[in-house]
Amino acid sequence: MRFLFILPFLFLNQLQAQNKHHYQTDFSVDNFVERRNTIFNAIGDNAVALIQGAGSAPGFKVFRQTNTFYYLTGLETDHAYLLLNGKNKQTTLYLPHRDEGREKGQGKILSAEDKDLVIELTGVDNVKGYEFLSADLVRTGLIKSDAPLLYTPLSPAETGNDSRDELLYGQARTTADPWDASMAKEAMFVQKIKSQFPQFKIQDLSPILDNMRLIKSKEEIDLIRKATKIAGLAIIEAMKSTEPGVFEYQLDAVAKYIFYVHGSQGDGYSSIIGGGTNAFMGHYFHKTDKLKSGDLVLMDYAPDYKYYTSDVTRIWPVNGKFDKAQKELYNFIVAYRDALFKYIKPGVTSDEVLDRAAADMKEYIKGKTFVKPHYLKAVQEGIKFRGHFQHPVGMAVHDVGNVRKVPLKPGMVFTIDPMIWIPEERLYIRIEDVALVTKDGVENLSAFVPSSLKDVEKTIAEKGIMEFNPPVELSSKN
Repeated sequence: MRFLFILPFLFLNQLQAQNKHHYQTDFSVDNFVERRNTIFNAIGDNAVALIQGAGSAPGFKVFRQTNTFYYLTGLETDHAYLLLNGKNKQTTLYLPHRDEGREKGQGKILSAEDKDLVIELTGVDNVKGYEFLSADLVRTGLIKSDAPLLYTPLSPAETGNDSRDELLYGQARTTADPWDASMAKEAMFVQKIKSQFPQFKIQDLSPILDNMRLIKSKEEIDLIRKATKIAGLAIIEAMKSTEPGVFEYQLDAVAKYIFYVHGSQGDGYSSIIGGGTNAFMGHYFHKTDKLKSGDLVLMDYAPDYKYYTSDVTRIWPVNGKFDKAQKELYNFIVAYRDALFKYIKPGVTSDEVLDRAAADMKEYIKGKTFVKPHYLKAVQEGIKFRGHFQHPVGMAVHDVGNVRKVPLKPGMVFTIDPMIWIPEERLYIRIEDVALVTKDGVENLSAFVPSSLKDVEKTIAEKGIMEFNPPVELSSKN
């Protein structure tokens, strides 16, 4: 009899789960409408823009929308399309139909049947099933002789812990393999459009989107600030958990705990954690080695937090104390970081910042001695290096847009990344901070992460998660 009473409650809970929709709360409807209006203004009256969202996540992976589709709608439904018609300034979302069987296992998925709700959430003008997209493309003006331009992103879509540069290099490697017939999704989409509607002249929407994403809104800055806070807390916890004998992957585990406990979806990029000479490889991802006393360990890591990320790096001594040589090199890097931040403000260019900071660092090394002659050589080469002023940060760790050789504007977010190489010993010293250009100057969003010698050594001396919860010895026996 008890089973008969419990069953209705279980059924009711299941229905409630299926009716509860999930939609972001970080941006208002006006934010999305403003972004789409910017596209309308950019493409003109005789053009349409068509954006394809991400497809279904394979296997047991959790679905994540493409950055572009999320940026314009906030919607996390797979196989979705967005059409912006420049002729009538109407925006339409095309969505799959309700899959009740799937919703029983995953909860409510916003679909074409949720037309009124989706319009309310996103501010679009219409919502249809995606079987209507082809006919609506015809209605944009293909019947007439003056067919509209069709804008669509030609750059690879970012869907989590990836960036355009790495995606493009990945495509290049695939193309170089004569046995791999894979084609970029964007190329297949354009091919599909042309096969059905050869009248359209295809234009790349990516440059327009890149310029939009380069200047961050207040809401975006808030998310980047939170992602940076999480990244910094993760690095601090890794510092506390560092001691000789700890594995690189264990510091990765510590950081992931901090990411997830603060609401991150995952990581913004695979962690770079290199002890000793492993740090010499700029994108060392293996993380299989044991940390050794006397070595430094470098950690570069940030979360994927509500579709935004950060990029913070610190380097510290495994045994908790910098030796004399390490102090000399590390202090140079911190001083260089401070010199770079000193000159960042609206209106200046990266070249001006680099030139002024380099002049300061030439004065800094006057009269200073280094333990080994090739250390001085490395420092001198570091002053000449132009890569200390790095890349934008936002929805991707290597975000879209350009901050090099252009006047800086409020709302730009990028990394300052002073570094030196010592090839004779395969040593690499680097720290990285996140700069936000403000109307009056600059804010270092990651300034709270220990960087002075005193603060770093003090942090390492504190107890970390690894000490409170050490890994157990694994055995194949019971």
